[in-house]
Parts: sequence; structure tokens; C-alpha cells
Amino acid sequence: MRVRVKLCGITRVQDAVHAASLGADAIGLVFYAQSPRAVSIAQARDIVRALPAFVTAVGLFVNAPPDEIRAVLEQVRLDALQFHGLEPPEQCRAFGRPYIKAVSMRAGVDIRACARDYADSAALLLDTHDEAAPGGTGRVFDWSRVPGGLDKALILAGGLTPDNVAEAIRQVRPYAVDVSGGVEAGKGIKDYHKMVQFINEVNHVSLG
Repeated sequence: MRVRVKLCGITRVQDAVHAASLGADAIGLVFYAQSPRAVSIAQARDIVRALPAFVTAVGLFVNAPPDEIRAVLEQVRLDALQFHGLEPPEQCRAFGRPYIKAVSMRAGVDIRACARDYADSAALLLDTHDEAAPGGTGRVFDWSRVPGGLDKALILAGGLTPDNVAEAIRQVRPYAVDVSGGVEAGKGIKDYHKMVQFINEVNHVSLG
């Protein structure tokens, strides 16, 4: 099984181009004004235009009004949407795009129930819980909390770095991994060498 890689919080064209050249499967664009990695529509449009074929552009939203999401979709070619708030399934599926639903790994969260509730999602993304930030915390959660045998693609996020991603994959065996701060030189500014290291670690980990 090949584990896919999404590099999230892309804010610069050159970082998107580097990610694609290194073999990233997807890049994430944050449309959430409170995030230090937020992009404008103009930034996002330039980034997406620079992507080669077969690299998925994912737009990340947090409890955004539907009209705001539609306004972005009218101007930016997004291939998939990622919802990091309390969006119900009917809202997530309303935009004619495959969607990913983020699950905050708070105490007592029932991932199997989330998989049932968001059965038409393309994947669930499991991220570290933080009351103050819907993602991008730079902290890991206890990977042993992820149940096995789910009939749903899982994307593992939360504090992943070149140093821990191989072990994370061995423990969780996710469909994909999602990294943001773990490959940065600064908020929203990716470090090329860290991206190289991260993707190499993902590609070389053995799941046999």
C-alpha cells in the first residue's frame, strides 16, 4: 500500500511547485481568516494555476457560510473540500466536490460514528484536539486511539514531522498523511529540505 501525502497550509506558488515536484499527492489551501496560513482568493488562484496535472488542490474551511464557500469555488479550481468545523454532512456534500471531514480527537470521540455520519465523505482526517485552534497545532495525539478495521479512508494529521511520520504510519496504517507545520521554516512558509525529508520517510516506510 502506498501512503498518500498532502502538504497543507500552502501560501506560496514556489512551495506548491516544490511539493508537486517531490511527489505530493495534494496541497491544502486554508480559507480561514484566523489561521496564520490563510490565503486570499488571488493567492489561491495563482497557486492552483501553477500545479501540474494529477496534484489535488484541497480547500480548507472552518464553519464557513455556504455563500463564502461558493464564492471561492467560483474563482478557484478546487478539486476537493476539507471541513474542519462543526459542519453537518448535508452541508459538506452540498458543493459538488469530494469532501474530507476533519475529526478533532477530543476525549470520547467516536470515530466509527463519525464514519457512519459522514459515510459519503472521501475520507476522515484525524487531527489533534485544541479548543483554540481547529488544526495546525503542531502536536500529536495518541495514535493508539485510532480503531482498526474502519471501512473508511483515514488521513492522519497532527504534529507530523520527518522524524515521526514513519512510526505514525506503521502504527495507524492510514490512507494518507497530512502535514503543515512539520515542514515549515515559518508559518505558511515551507522548508524545501523538510518537505524532501518528509516525503522520503513516507515513501520508504515498510508496511509489510
